[in-house]
Amino acid sequence: MSDYQVLVIGAGPGGYVAAIRAAQLGARVAIIEADEPGGVCLNWGCIPTKTLLHSADLYRAACHGADAGLVLEGTPRFDLGVAVGRSRAVASRLNQGVRGLLRRNEVALIAGHARLTGGGGVVIDGAAGERTLSAETIILATGARPRMLPGLEPDGEVVWTAREAMTPKALPERLAVIGGGAIGVEFASFYAAIGSKVTLIERADRMLPQEEAEISERLSRALETQGITLCTGTQVTGCERHDAGAALSLEGPSGLSGGQFDRVIVAAGITGNVESLGLEHTSVEIDRGHIVTDAWGATAEPGVYAIGDVAGAPWLAHKASHEGVSSVEHALGTPGACPVDPSAIPACTYCHPQVASVGMSEAAAQAAGHEVRVGRFPLSANGKALAMGEADGLAKTVFDVHSGELLGAHLIGPDVTELIGAFVVGRTLETTEVELMHSVFPHPTLSESLHESVLNAWGRGLHA
Repeated sequence: MSDYQVLVIGAGPGGYVAAIRAAQLGARVAIIEADEPGGVCLNWGCIPTKTLLHSADLYRAACHGADAGLVLEGTPRFDLGVAVGRSRAVASRLNQGVRGLLRRNEVALIAGHARLTGGGGVVIDGAAGERTLSAETIILATGARPRMLPGLEPDGEVVWTAREAMTPKALPERLAVIGGGAIGVEFASFYAAIGSKVTLIERADRMLPQEEAEISERLSRALETQGITLCTGTQVTGCERHDAGAALSLEGPSGLSGGQFDRVIVAAGITGNVESLGLEHTSVEIDRGHIVTDAWGATAEPGVYAIGDVAGAPWLAHKASHEGVSSVEHALGTPGACPVDPSAIPACTYCHPQVASVGMSEAAAQAAGHEVRVGRFPLSANGKALAMGEADGLAKTVFDVHSGELLGAHLIGPDVTELIGAFVVGRTLETTEVELMHSVFPHPTLSESLHESVLNAWGRGLHA
């Protein structure tokens, strides 16, 4: 008999959720982690960055408080050390929470690096030496790491990864952020808010290239208003480091050929952690740095699954968690198990203003053969947004003309990362425009903009 029914390698948001779900189903479960439970997301990604961004939002609000009648003595000051300390404290608290969840569900947490030997065998290199275990099902949840760019290898001093960007010792006066995806845009937004002169560089023709083009354009205008220099269609062709920082050479249509920067953040994508896992002893296949799986997360090796970032895009914690549940239920033959639908996974970017979406863009829907109806509602016509002083935003919806299916929703504005959940539920329930139009949204709320966008798509808009 195997030592465990389910053995999970990696205790990030996919791995620890998979382990807990397996334990709930009555399986003997262990999870192997070489670093800290919670993975990059909890310790060095999602949670600490959002904590820093919250601090920046409070600072931004304080600086503009006089507009709302808030009188502060003197000029507000941002204490970077306090903000970073709070960010680390929040991550630490949640780290301990994950440990507690594993104990409560009787999941064995094993510290060490795991590698597969084939046939359900796993060797663990830990502080006490090597240990060999066997399992009926192995779930690979090893996550990913930042993609390295030639000449821009991080040194922890001048060229930073996200980890150094979350724990700065001092505020850089001039900052370059390479990569206009979610991570890059969030760091650019944070540092610009607290006083850095930020240049954001993206090789695609727009920021957040994975988002609806109309939303990306609005975000770019907002970022420029905040003083961020945007360089799209631009590549970094050279980096010369010196004691005071780095000189970057740029090639693109922005008119900038280069610049001097105190610090450089590289946020140009990620690659899966597939090395040193012993995959050569299995039939597991790798494609462009990620493990190949089917809809359930199963690999070409019997009994071996892969979930989360190591299994490819979208690289989102909530996708990893749901894949963890799906793969475990499939492996254990649980009735009602359901594979994860990639089109149902929402994307959120916590910059200022926030961006959130689910489903197809207008262009993607048309390319897929749909005849579409598109609804738009500007937050400048929303009472709650005006009351908040955050009226620069848009709710956009895309419907199939014939079926009324909600194909996609795209939002930019305050707290839209919270609002997108309404459309996620709607798509999961296979709602049509009829149900959405008949739904009563409370007034005054930002959520009314969702309703108005639906009404607008069908020629029934009331407030814009």
